[in-house]
Amino acid sequence: MALGLSVIFGMLRIVNFAHGAMFMLGAFVAYYGAQLVGLPFFPALIVAPVIVGLFGLLIEVVFLRRLYGLDPLYGLLFTFALVLIIEDAMRLAAGALGSPFPTPPLLAGVTNLGFTVFPTYRLFVIGVAIVVCIVVWYVLERTPIGARIRAATEAPVLVRALGIDTQQLISITFAAGVALAALGGVLAAPNQNVEPTMGDKVIINTFAIVVIGGLGSIGGSIVTGFALGLLQTLGAVLFPAFNDTLIFLVMIIVLLVRPSGLFGTPASAK
Repeated sequence: MALGLSVIFGMLRIVNFAHGAMFMLGAFVAYYGAQLVGLPFFPALIVAPVIVGLFGLLIEVVFLRRLYGLDPLYGLLFTFALVLIIEDAMRLAAGALGSPFPTPPLLAGVTNLGFTVFPTYRLFVIGVAIVVCIVVWYVLERTPIGARIRAATEAPVLVRALGIDTQQLISITFAAGVALAALGGVLAAPNQNVEPTMGDKVIINTFAIVVIGGLGSIGGSIVTGFALGLLQTLGAVLFPAFNDTLIFLVMIIVLLVRPSGLFGTPASAK
């Protein structure tokens, strides 16, 4: 979630409140894919992000590109309104109570790590998250398309002068960020009910991770996401009364000491 949000902000400078809704849509695509056409879980990890990514591409082409260059408040208000529309549409289509999504039999049960036992499915999620982070970093830092995206982020006028279609890069980046959110939704589905507001439960923490790591910093989102995940897990054991607020206490401290975030630059905070 944080990785996709950071990719979108780094390129478009849009605070995408609809990111949680895309997370939810990814879970619903996997759920209805399994219910209606028997889509297995592992293919759903690819199918759901592609479908939701194409939906995000449609939103960017039809609506968001009209807001570039305007006050960022317009983009924030639009994506917030989009959340309300998508969630209400899913309530009408699927109901408000939600439905369970079974854990794949191959990943059921626990794994003995020697010093403790740990749910096998959660180990799988950790592994997928690490692989996705490495792939995204490699694409952005070591490939021609990544070089163009970084160049278009830092000097869009110069990139356009060289004959590169920056609008196409923006569309691809937004679709990829949305697809990452959808992938997160598929991975989260077996751990919670698939319901219209499931994205609301994680989007606030996601914004906190992105702010602490540094707006637009891919590495910051990766490191901060894993670190704060560990912090919340330990907090649930050591400080259960403050577990839900620990991440925000960290965010306040970081903003007081370094307003641009741990890995951000002063320019990215503007």
